[in-house]
Amino acid sequence: MGNIPQGTAHWSYFVVKPSSAKAKGRNLQNWIRETLIEELKIHEEDIKTAIMGESGEDIIMARAARKKFPFSVEAKNVEKLNVWSAYEQACSNCGDNEPLLIMKKNRKKPLVVMDAEQFIKLIKKL
Repeated sequence: MGNIPQGTAHWSYFVVKPSSAKAKGRNLQNWIRETLIEELKIHEEDIKTAIMGESGEDIIMARAARKKFPFSVEAKNVEKLNVWSAYEQACSNCGDNEPLLIMKKNRKKPLVVMDAEQFIKLIKKL
């Protein structure tokens, strides 16, 4: 395997710099933002992405955006993920909004994790 450079994270057989890992996370946040703007017609000034490493929600929304999308998003773009821990993080950051974990890994579509009871309530509204 050789020496792993200091300041890098080691996953499986790959060495990934922290800056590359943060870029992956930022890419998912940007995808979520752009998709919400396009699909829900949220004004681009009403939604922004958090700065990497900033605590709290990963997608920051104004009241007008929150009316269209009443979820608190935790975005994770990693190859290995403890889903329970990531969902707990979403719950701890959600305030009065419904926590939502959006997760992705290389060459896979993003997936959503939410409370099953809330999901059923959401479906009943359709």
